Amino acid sequence: MKRWTTKHLGEILEISRERIEPKDHPDTRFNYVGLENIEGHTGNLLPYQPTRGAEIKSMKNVFHPGEILYGKLRPYLNKVHTTSAEGICSTDIYVLRPRRDLILPSFVAFHLRSPSVLAIVSNAMAGANLPRIGQDALLSISIPVPPLAEQQRIVELLDETDELNKIRAQADHRTSNLIPALFHEMFGDTERNEAKWPTKLVGNVCKLVRGSSPRPKSDPRYYGGPIPRLMIEDITRDGWSVTPCVDSLTELGATMSRPVSAGTIVMAVSGNVGLCAQLAVDACVHDGFVAFNELREDVFVPIYFGMALSQMRQSHRRNQAGAIFQNITTTDVKAMEIPAPPLALQNEFAQRVIEIRELEAKQAASRQLLDNLFQSTLHRAFQGEL
Repeated sequence: MKRWTTKHLGEILEISRERIEPKDHPDTRFNYVGLENIEGHTGNLLPYQPTRGAEIKSMKNVFHPGEILYGKLRPYLNKVHTTSAEGICSTDIYVLRPRRDLILPSFVAFHLRSPSVLAIVSNAMAGANLPRIGQDALLSISIPVPPLAEQQRIVELLDETDELNKIRAQADHRTSNLIPALFHEMFGDTERNEAKWPTKLVGNVCKLVRGSSPRPKSDPRYYGGPIPRLMIEDITRDGWSVTPCVDSLTELGATMSRPVSAGTIVMAVSGNVGLCAQLAVDACVHDGFVAFNELREDVFVPIYFGMALSQMRQSHRRNQAGAIFQNITTTDVKAMEIPAPPLALQNEFAQRVIEIRELEAKQAASRQLLDNLFQSTLHRAFQGEL
């Protein structure tokens, strides 16, 4: 094991204080990065579109190439990204500026994503409902500081290992597109109802239940228990068999929320509006969702209903022309008309979705093996064993 100098993060980088008020530049298109745009554990930046300053409500942090974005809200999600362009980001993200004479940005970013640092920040979080890592706690974390040439060698080795994960992620992305492609192949554009199937009002085929959240949000009597709660952050795209992972309730909190059964279709009505998913487990749902309970099985198969429903949001977006698309009401959802193809066709679609999910499960197992290899390499790298 090599013996390297160890320093606190506060000695080799600083937290940027550079801010901007985007609404003061209403026509400027900003590269705006929110927490949802940073993929956990990988450091990848998820696709996003430049946003006009007029559409960004509050003050944001400014970042430059070669800086590090570190998600301070729910740091156990491990959202760390090294920037390659100018932009702005949520104030729930620290912008870290490394001292280039001492440390390479990529070396710091790899260290911040390592299992040892993740364990430290998870124990240092403050706040029951919206846990964060404070500046002092973050800057007090120790990091080995080998010579710059050695840092570069380690980064190159880690990049090679990480490249395997990226190849796996590309395969996963192609698989994730199979279900929407299959849906379109079998049913066409259900928003336009090209096949001229009979339609049903959503409000007539199910019981809509709006999620709810205990108040106040900071009360530890309600939050942090064993009962899962679906949050907007749990869904980053139209997905299925989603399992809540970023929040939970106590038994007391669950009595003040909305329990939803496994298999139920839910849709976001704020935040990532219109994203749909099917709950994999019994859970409570955040008040940014509606759940479609008691769906009529003689009319719709849940997986078809959810996919068709997600297309309906596109119509609502167009009806909001000129407005910032922020939410949709329960009344709007009830009024949506969903084409009702023959149940045999819906069931055929559901069966083929099951086959695709089985493929996804096999890919997930492969992804876990690659992730274990990468995490082991990270650990060895910062122990001086590479």
